[in-house]
Amino acid sequence: MGIHSLPLTVRKLEATESRLQSIYDAAKLGLKGDTLALAAGMLPQEYRHLCEMDPVATMAEQKGRADGELEASALLHDAARNGDAKAALAILQHAHGWTARQEISVDVTNKISITQALQQAQSRVIDGLITEQKPEYLEHATANERSRTYAG
Repeated sequence: MGIHSLPLTVRKLEATESRLQSIYDAAKLGLKGDTLALAAGMLPQEYRHLCEMDPVATMAEQKGRADGELEASALLHDAARNGDAKAALAILQHAHGWTARQEISVDVTNKISITQALQQAQSRVIDGLITEQKPEYLEHATANERSRTYAG
């Protein structure tokens, strides 16, 4: 068996109108990166190289992405205007950063005063010095006996 040569097809990378339209269409649908390149009929490395060589390819992606977002936003706003509460909530949350207020309701018959609790806690504090207490059986022991007891 001999060595077989692999066919090599060099593809010319140009930002043709049809190629730019393919990039625009894929970006408008929300595709990104390698998926966008493949959907536009290019290998990922070809797409990256084309964007480096011709900034119009990058512009086609940005314009497609912007138009896709505009279209989806318009649909959501129309739905909200027509009474769709979920669409209105989605707009508030995602476009305006709105979050629903979190409330906690607790019914307690005895009310707690934090100020009063602090005063009661302070009245329980005893001022004084803290000293080390030794067991009674060690009070009268000699230094030798104490060291043996603490050592083990």
